Amino acid sequence: MKRLGYESGHLDRIDETILTTLMENGRTTTAELARKVKLSSPSVAERVKRLEEAGIITGYSANVSAEAVGLPIAVWFRVRPVPGEMQRVAEIIQGIPEITQCDRVTGEDCFLARANLASIADMERVIDLIVPYAMTNTSIIQSSPVQRRLPPLPIAEQD
Repeated sequence: MKRLGYESGHLDRIDETILTTLMENGRTTTAELARKVKLSSPSVAERVKRLEEAGIITGYSANVSAEAVGLPIAVWFRVRPVPGEMQRVAEIIQGIPEITQCDRVTGEDCFLARANLASIADMERVIDLIVPYAMTNTSIIQSSPVQRRLPPLPIAEQD
C-alpha cells in the first residue's frame, strides 16, 4: 500500500514499533526508541522525521485525566439534527467547550459527540443547547475497556 509522501511506500515492523511506542508515550526519547528497535539514534531520528513529513505522525500530545481535573462524568451524545439544521447543529457542537470530540457519522444520527462534565446538571445544560435544533440520545460512559491505540497497520513483508 503506497503512503502519500512516505519514501519506501510501506511501513515496516520498525515503523510499527516506533509508532506504537510514541502513541503510548509521546515523550519517549530517540535514544529509548533506538534501544527498543535496535537501531542507532540517528537512524531512528531519521525514521521519525520521515513519518512526520509523510503525515503519518501528525503531532504529540499529553493525555489529561478529565476526572482528575474535576470532570468525572463522560458521555456520548448521539445527535440527529432536524431537517435543515445540520450546519447550525455542527456550529453549536463546536461552540460547547465540554464536547471534547465529535464525528459526523452515517446511520440515523449525524453526529457522535463525547463530553466530559462535572455533573448531571451540566449534562442537562449541554443537551438543552442542542435540542432546539436536534434530537439527542445520551449514554453515560461507565468504563473504557479499550484506550486510544493504533489501528492495525499495513506492514510490508520482509524478504
